[in-house]
Amino acid sequence: MVSGMAAGKIETFGDGTPFVPAGELRRFFAWVIDFLVYVFGFAVGFVVLAVVDRARDFSDDVLAISAISLLFVVPLLYGLFYTNGRGLGAVVTGTQLVRHADGSRIGAKGPWAMLVRTVLLPLLIIAVVVGGGGPGGSPARTNIDVARTRGLRDHADAGR
Repeated sequence: MVSGMAAGKIETFGDGTPFVPAGELRRFFAWVIDFLVYVFGFAVGFVVLAVVDRARDFSDDVLAISAISLLFVVPLLYGLFYTNGRGLGAVVTGTQLVRHADGSRIGAKGPWAMLVRTVLLPLLIIAVVVGGGGPGGSPARTNIDVARTRGLRDHADAGR
C-alpha cells in the first residue's frame, strides 16, 4: 500500500500505467491561474494595440478585428509554453496535463489545450449552465498530481 494515498484515488492510463489524478480544487485553481495569465496577456495586447493605434490611427474595423483576434492569439501564444502540460497554473498547484492514453506530455497540442482551457471551456460551462447538459465520452487528456504519481511509480519500481 502506498502511504498517504487512498487506493480509490489511483487510476490507470489507457496503457495500464497507474497515476494519481489531481483533485478538483487543484485543477480549478490551476485553471484560475491560467485564466488570469490569459486575461493579463489580453490586457497587455490591448494596451499595445491602443498605443499602436495612436501612432498609426487604424480604422474601427481594423481595431475590432485585432481586438477579437487577441482573444484567440493570446492563449495560443501562452500554450507554446504549455507543451509539457505545465503552465503557470499547473506549476503553482503541482499538477500536469498529460495524455490519457499513456501519461505522456501533450507536446505540440499545448497551444490548442490552452485555447480550450481559457476560451472554449468557459464558453462550454456557460452553455451547460444555460442549456442544462454536458458532453460525454472518455477524455483524451487528464490532469495528474505530479508528486503523488511520481511516488506511486517509485513505490511500484521498489517492489520489482
